[in-house]
Amino acid sequence: MIYAFIKKGSFQDSVILMIISRKLSERPEVDQVSVMMGTPANKSMLDSTGFWHDDFASATPNDICVAVRTTQEVPGIMDLIREQLEKELNAIANASGSSSQLVKARRWESACQKLPQANLLLVSVAGEYAADVAREGLLADKNVMMFSDNVPLAQEVELKKLAQSRGLIVMGPDCGTAMIAGSPLAFANVLPKGDIGVIGASGTGIQEITSQIALHQQGISHAIGLGGRDLSADVGGISALTALEMLAGDDATQVITFVSKPPAAEVRQRIITAMQTLNKPVVALFLGSKPEQRREGNVWLATSLSDAARLAVLLAHVEQQRGLQPMVAGKTIHGLYAGGTLAAEAAMLLSASLGIPLSADHPDGVMLAQGGHRIVDLGDDSYTLGRPHPMIDPTTRTIEIEKLATQPEVGVLLLDVVLGYGACEDPAGAVVDAIAQLQAKRGTNAPLVTIATLTGTEQDPQGRSGQSEKLREAGIAVAETLEEAVLLAVSLTHQQAHTHHDVHYSLLDGVQVINAGLRSFALDLQSSNTPVVHYQWAPVAGGNARLASLLKQLR
Repeated sequence: MIYAFIKKGSFQDSVILMIISRKLSERPEVDQVSVMMGTPANKSMLDSTGFWHDDFASATPNDICVAVRTTQEVPGIMDLIREQLEKELNAIANASGSSSQLVKARRWESACQKLPQANLLLVSVAGEYAADVAREGLLADKNVMMFSDNVPLAQEVELKKLAQSRGLIVMGPDCGTAMIAGSPLAFANVLPKGDIGVIGASGTGIQEITSQIALHQQGISHAIGLGGRDLSADVGGISALTALEMLAGDDATQVITFVSKPPAAEVRQRIITAMQTLNKPVVALFLGSKPEQRREGNVWLATSLSDAARLAVLLAHVEQQRGLQPMVAGKTIHGLYAGGTLAAEAAMLLSASLGIPLSADHPDGVMLAQGGHRIVDLGDDSYTLGRPHPMIDPTTRTIEIEKLATQPEVGVLLLDVVLGYGACEDPAGAVVDAIAQLQAKRGTNAPLVTIATLTGTEQDPQGRSGQSEKLREAGIAVAETLEEAVLLAVSLTHQQAHTHHDVHYSLLDGVQVINAGLRSFALDLQSSNTPVVHYQWAPVAGGNARLASLLKQLR
């Protein structure tokens, strides 16, 4: 049995009504209660889910439709439900604390007047009205984030083209998350500030990658959502291209990470091509596709969310270190390793990065010798015959380092510092002394960047952190992994030419929001100290499309 009534002229957002529906459904007298605004879409849903009542035919989108399902007749149930509904609505209206301090506006013009510097409109109204609200924001030169779903595809394309023509971006529809200049938008996490920018056509993909980056002790500059359809053939990646341009020109972003659900093939290629013009490293994850190669120029192709996060952190480390070292473009890379396996991996990584072959055989421990680049295993028999292993006595490596004084073409020296029982009691100190003597002989006209990796733990007799600090104090870069060390070496010696993007989007300097729809989003922004006005939007003319159109023309 379905009982029904309409509460006239009381617009509420859908999430609040869903919560109220759940609370009313907990009453022992009822089977289930559905509370919805009287929009055409909601009326169809009431009908398809078995909650329809003929009284709802007259409801407007500004009216609340309440349907009560019971297994039998319940005298007085309507009065009980009306009473509890009023109590729940009054509790929301009279909410204390931060909600009472929230700046509110009932008209668009008033919202703009109350926050004249607003540069973003956050839209979470019903999908059938969302495009009109978004268009109003774009015409007022505000960027738009559309949390709303069920927006027709044609309207999405129209809005995104309008935004593109005005130097703005539309994030969405169905954009679940974004974090811009520290401001949480919709489903956002509290993230450390850093230099990795994230773009995503996948809300939870953005959240997972950014969370993984935070677990790796790195931070986020911005996270820009696109909506799930942006990389479809119909939309063509309009917002994705804008987001790439935004982060390319952003000084706070050093590494860009991109994630999307399976894109259209032609759009994927369009996005990759755009990425390759950027002057920053990019990690791209296209879920559902298996990249044929790991890297395409400055674009790294990830295979999973965790892999994308790991690559972003790795490249961020490289960029951070690169900013502390002199460029030695055109110079060669020389590696002197005490550990044989470490030398072999360094050679393989350098071979892959530069596209040069490994040595077929290894005379005198030479693992790679091509194009002036050279990686040597100093633990090879040719070096240890009649002499202690370099992990025990660093003299052999010191001698090899000294030889670089007459090789000004070498710009980067790669080294390992191996700790533990049986090893030299102060391997970092031996490296520091050798490098100091070398630099004195080479002089300032032949700079040499030294990059070291550490193998060992804090509990080793030498102590990992102490050894690391000793190297850093001497100006030696300490990389966390061999992969990081080799990437840093290559970035310092091989400067890539990319298009310089000097277009700056002021949105990235700080967000000021007009929030149309879910009040909880405005409260979250307020709690993060983001300037926000809650626009208490309701359908124009009670949702009468013909009357709304006439009113718009009269304006």
